[in-house]
Amino acid sequence: MAVVLLGAALLIVQPQAVPSRPTVSSKGEATVEPAQKEPFKKSDFKETIRPNGTFQQLPQTVIIGVRKGGTRALLEMLSLHPDIAAAESEVHFFDWEEHFGHGLQWYADQMPFSYPHQITVEKTPAYFTSPKVPERVYSMNKLIRLLLILRDPTERVLSDYTQVFFNHMQKRKPYPSIEEFLVKDGELNVDYKAINRSLYYIHMQNWLKYFPLDHIHIVDGDKLIKDPFPEIVKVERFLKLTPQINASNFYFNKTKGFYCLRDSGRDRCLHESKGRAHPKVDPVLLEKLHGYFHEPNRKFFELVGRTFDWH
Repeated sequence: MAVVLLGAALLIVQPQAVPSRPTVSSKGEATVEPAQKEPFKKSDFKETIRPNGTFQQLPQTVIIGVRKGGTRALLEMLSLHPDIAAAESEVHFFDWEEHFGHGLQWYADQMPFSYPHQITVEKTPAYFTSPKVPERVYSMNKLIRLLLILRDPTERVLSDYTQVFFNHMQKRKPYPSIEEFLVKDGELNVDYKAINRSLYYIHMQNWLKYFPLDHIHIVDGDKLIKDPFPEIVKVERFLKLTPQINASNFYFNKTKGFYCLRDSGRDRCLHESKGRAHPKVDPVLLEKLHGYFHEPNRKFFELVGRTFDWH
């Protein structure tokens, strides 16, 4: 089974038919009025079983985000468990209209072949910040288990910029400095998309309209970088998996400066694109960014009932 590096940066078919919008009870639990018509039905797709008993099934767990939060590392680490079957690529079924229009059969066809006892997992980080996705996921499976990995909002912004910057460099295309995105008319540019993606409480509110909090497990991406094993144990417990991943599956690579994974004697690290150094930002501007996220972070902590060690 594939093994991976925990990078330093770690840190279907009728699309228009959707169920009635759920409301939030006084206990903070998502409740939904009965829909007149279910948008997804079992008859929308067929399961073709191979001679060995494997078949492609719809995911029972989805890693919904956040972009540059450590989703790839989380998926690779979770794949160490024998009862996990993970889709290799980001599917973008619920957030891309072209894909969503193909329906459930197409979605299932993107999944790996797995045994009945295994949990199929897919990850698409853009799901978390897409307003239409929670309702669509709920329409498919209201009992689905969701994984959300988050990191310090400021660090996530810098990592977001870094990824796009290097993508442009590889294509030999110029790209503005991060200051040109962060500053507008002498003030912090709060319209910058990377900043919006780090306003976790806004996006989380949308998910909690459809799913109770106990169906969404939040992984601390910053802790995952420093000490991955305790975080993955929590994920195993959330997914009701038998404990299979051990501390011995993780080792610190002194040369690379972060954790890699080990499975059955094989060592492997994430792609070199993971763990890139962030650009240097003027301390004053960085402080403004920290200040901007202070209140949104407080609201998020209150919303989910826990705190994180963020600036």
